[in-house]
Amino acid sequence: MSNLAKRPLGLSGLDIAPLVFGGNVFGWTADKATSFDLLDGFIAAGFDAIDTADAYSRWVPGHSGGESETIIGEWLKARGDRDAVKILTKVGSDMGQGHKDLSPVWIEKAVEDSLRRLQTDYIDLYQTHWPDPLTPQEETLRALDRLVQAGKVRAIGTSNHSTEQVAEALAISERDGLAAYASIQPHYNLYSRDTFEGPLQNLAVEQGLGVITYFSLESGFLTGKYKTVDQIAGTKRESALKDKFDERGVRILAVLDAIAQKNEATPAQVALAWLLAQPGVTAPIVSATTLEQLADTLKAAHLTLSDEDVSELTEASAY
Repeated sequence: MSNLAKRPLGLSGLDIAPLVFGGNVFGWTADKATSFDLLDGFIAAGFDAIDTADAYSRWVPGHSGGESETIIGEWLKARGDRDAVKILTKVGSDMGQGHKDLSPVWIEKAVEDSLRRLQTDYIDLYQTHWPDPLTPQEETLRALDRLVQAGKVRAIGTSNHSTEQVAEALAISERDGLAAYASIQPHYNLYSRDTFEGPLQNLAVEQGLGVITYFSLESGFLTGKYKTVDQIAGTKRESALKDKFDERGVRILAVLDAIAQKNEATPAQVALAWLLAQPGVTAPIVSATTLEQLADTLKAAHLTLSDEDVSELTEASAY
């Protein structure tokens, strides 16, 4: 399965396979042994990019952040082939300082912490996780540029920034000759389209930015595992998904199902293949907590939908 065509991640100089492993599960819903198995399975299937953040998984009682990076670091050390994988991590979440933070002082500290946990001397893609209203973007970009010059970071990207913020950052980098954001990481999928489509997608396509989508299956809604709101009653997914079973959501699931049957695929594979067919999208982030689930999801990279299938899905998911 390793005959995967790599895709350029914007102008970063990095090429990645068309699905990225979402590392928020490491040390949370996947313990260390399971995480190692999942990472091994992901690489064995021909994929090479792992996305995490310093803040994963602070939301878990008793966690302080860095749990995901620590497990990835232990895995990298155990496997010893650092250059075979691309490590994507993020900075800027509240790690206990009480606010989202992209100040130069914080970035300088945070990158050293991430490098130490990841047991590596460079990060392939370092992404600003959230906008910081207190720090001018120019200061953030100068700090990131220093990391690129020092060889600690190969490329920079951003997540959860608005079209205006991304455009402003690109203009500052161009004006001052600083490292520029090569990629963006938006929430985007067949159900949540207005989170990316429109000005942000247009900017990404015009500027040649790489696009890595998160919540690519809308918290499991697009797996087709749940067909009605009654089926999620009492499950962990209930609060995240209960509002999705509106007329539009149900219509999306029905069309996903039909196209999955036609292609001898699963709804999740079809939903990911639709994302891969969208202008600007480099690679959706996918996650899994079992090897079986992982193997199933990764088949999406080998599924090419017909133009007719793509437009049928696009039509069904129109607002």
